[in-house]
Amino acid sequence: MEQQPITPAPAPVPPLMAWREFADWIRIDQSIVRGWIENGYLPSERIGKHRLINVALLSQQLLEKESI
Repeated sequence: MEQQPITPAPAPVPPLMAWREFADWIRIDQSIVRGWIENGYLPSERIGKHRLINVALLSQQLLEKESI
């Protein structure tokens, strides 16, 4: 009997993510992500001194969008 390769399960995505961590996660330069936030291209929330990307809302917007 052949053994099936084990594929790791993807890590769950948090609903909010620090913008620098988000930039690293999608492998885009942090300055570009910062510009996207400032231009309103990414949904974000400010909690205290921290700016967080609303990953849940971004995912919902992308799924609802007819064409990317």
